[in-house]
Amino acid sequence: MKITMLGTGAALPDPERGQTAILLSLESGRHYLFDCGEGATRQMVRANVNPAEVGLVFLTHLHHDHISDFPNFVISGWLLNRQGRPRVLGPRGTRRFVRHLFEDGAFDADFQARSSLQARRNNIDAVRPDVIEIAPGIVHEDDELRIIAAHVEHLPHHICECFGVRIEAEGKVVAFSGDTQPCAAMEELARGADLLIHECTFPETILAHRASQGMGHYGHTSPSELGELAARAGARSLVATHFGSFDTSSAVLKKAAAMHLPAELVGPHLLDEVAADIRRHYRGPLRLARDLMRIDL
Repeated sequence: MKITMLGTGAALPDPERGQTAILLSLESGRHYLFDCGEGATRQMVRANVNPAEVGLVFLTHLHHDHISDFPNFVISGWLLNRQGRPRVLGPRGTRRFVRHLFEDGAFDADFQARSSLQARRNNIDAVRPDVIEIAPGIVHEDDELRIIAAHVEHLPHHICECFGVRIEAEGKVVAFSGDTQPCAAMEELARGADLLIHECTFPETILAHRASQGMGHYGHTSPSELGELAARAGARSLVATHFGSFDTSSAVLKKAAAMHLPAELVGPHLLDEVAADIRRHYRGPLRLARDLMRIDL
């Protein structure tokens, strides 16, 4: 099993990090995509994977930094001769999101122009995703892989359901948090996992600043909290990801985000702080994610 961290950033347009997307590849050649933030499709190609060969997409929730590249992924698969409909699993609202994209939707002009070509009519199903809105439990199972999903605590569920997942394949277990604050459901999904991939959006220094400015901390997991959760769950290894541009060297981001990411605090040195705070509680193998990082299990 190979995991490729296609994108490891969060909501801002970060020149050093794409938005959240994780590709899981099995020895058989099957590929599964978890979230599809900005840049995901391009990064697949950089990782030597044809987007048309990714058969299933799981969207943890419908925030833009987890779904913004989805139309590009579908249309690119169509152009690259995908056969059959891509399957999409996601929370309530996913069907509406997809319905407004292609035929009679935002990209209808593209659809109409390209579907006039015989080659594109031959694989028209590639741009008609098979959408399944999920509930907690086993949400996908084939002859190689099982996905178990549970509600996690990021947004109020009446606004948008948010899911974490436990993936079982090739005798290994990978857990992925999506976006969440620490919660019992995510801890259970991660129980004994060979690899836990968990969001860690802001370091303690930035959280302290946000609190001092009355900006709050909603629906995310701090480094210290992540270390505690990984230790309690008995995760055998940990990847922290979904970094909220706190390590950026971009002058544009430092200026634009100065209210909650003060320029004098921001920089790559904060990655050392994140690792140290996780290490206060978790002693297993630890990686801080970067784009296109490869993990072999």
